[in-house]
Amino acid sequence: MAGVIPIAYRNSSSSPDWLNKGDNAWQMISATLVGLQSMPGLVILYGSIVKKKWAINSAFMALYAFAAVWICWVIWAYNMSFGDRLLPFWGKARPALGQSFLVAQSELTATTVRYHNGTLEADMLHPFYPAATMVYFQCMFATIIIIILAGSLLGRMNIKAWMAFVPLWITFSYTICAFSLWGGGFLFQWGVIDYSGGYVIHLSSGIAGLTAAYWVGPRSASDRERFPPNNVLLVLAGAGLLWLGWTGFNGGDPYSANIDSSMAVLNTHICASTSLLVWTLLDVFFFGKPSVIGAVQGMITGLVCITPGAGLVQGWAAIVMGILSGSIPWYTMMVLHKKWSFMQRIDDTLGVFHTHAVAGFLGGVTTGLFAEPVLCNLFLSIPNSRGAFYGGDGASQFGRQITGALFVIAWNIVITSIICVLVSLVLPLRISDEQLLIGDDAVHGEEAYAIWAEGELNDITHHGESRHSGIAVGVTQNV
Repeated sequence: MAGVIPIAYRNSSSSPDWLNKGDNAWQMISATLVGLQSMPGLVILYGSIVKKKWAINSAFMALYAFAAVWICWVIWAYNMSFGDRLLPFWGKARPALGQSFLVAQSELTATTVRYHNGTLEADMLHPFYPAATMVYFQCMFATIIIIILAGSLLGRMNIKAWMAFVPLWITFSYTICAFSLWGGGFLFQWGVIDYSGGYVIHLSSGIAGLTAAYWVGPRSASDRERFPPNNVLLVLAGAGLLWLGWTGFNGGDPYSANIDSSMAVLNTHICASTSLLVWTLLDVFFFGKPSVIGAVQGMITGLVCITPGAGLVQGWAAIVMGILSGSIPWYTMMVLHKKWSFMQRIDDTLGVFHTHAVAGFLGGVTTGLFAEPVLCNLFLSIPNSRGAFYGGDGASQFGRQITGALFVIAWNIVITSIICVLVSLVLPLRISDEQLLIGDDAVHGEEAYAIWAEGELNDITHHGESRHSGIAVGVTQNV
């Protein structure tokens, strides 16, 4: 028996010569870490950071989006983001379900770089694992972006309108930005750097969330005035999953378990830690005490800021980016937002614009400053890329970063507005005033906690016969 070779190590069709088991394992682990950021990370965070009467509704918005995006992704959206080119900013829609496609070696787009003195073409790259792994990995990014966007809309959006909004937005907004910057589109070919989604994920979700919040309208006056978290400890639990999950979020984007992946992971935690500390110090200095919710926001802005350049900047630059991400979004949220009447009119429930759009834009711009040439050559297919801090063509790179951000901002404002208007023609974007007053009971017929408190209309010991007495039929009542 000592001479028997395990099936996993035999040269067979399940383990072809091109398969690198280490790369494949790391890519699937990274994808799972990103998935855990959403399920259960953001589900827990959203269900805990909102007022008690919105706990179930907020968590369910994330749960529904996670499932809906999966189906959209494998039927049409993956190839619209990473498939054959249809337009300079969009791929051809087709399913990613066939065996012949999924078990074949994964492919990354070729690069054509046009210089003033000629054109340089780089061949298509082939990571050492099957396309099924790549579809899984990229799907986790598509799921988390729409869940981040939901943070702007908690506490008042009609759940049926949300169900219609999710597939439309993934199809007509996310796939455009993903293909343009990652899938071989015009911004990718031009050399705009977005290592792991500072623009594609965070700038997009922050701008789209703010835009959708404008169209949906604000929460009730009482909720806007007082919206305390219902469980701060669970907020920390969700935030912890988000932070540790970012190891896969940034560490998986070199598509290989290589040196650049290690740099990305290290820089991620350096920047997040710095940002959290800076945000907390600002809270103490200006308000006299540290805030747990503030610390979580500082953590998130640090994670978002490092994302566009995670594997491309040196450790000292990650600290600088952390200082900026802990202070600039703090200022826009805590000071500028309260002074700017336009922002006061838009009810961004969790401040996604500040924590994701502002921090994502900041990260993309600072990547244009601090991207280190040697690290760029480890990852980017465009040779001699560098930030402005390192001279050469760095000033042009900084300009490309600004231009890329402006495209993402403009596209998300326009497309999100169109989608909201179209959905509103069929379904109200906002729930009724009565449902706004009641919360989860009215929307789902369920309660987050089995205690008497605001919003639990169905408790007949306090209200007598409920107006919604039949709404929970078929729902498990005892656990």
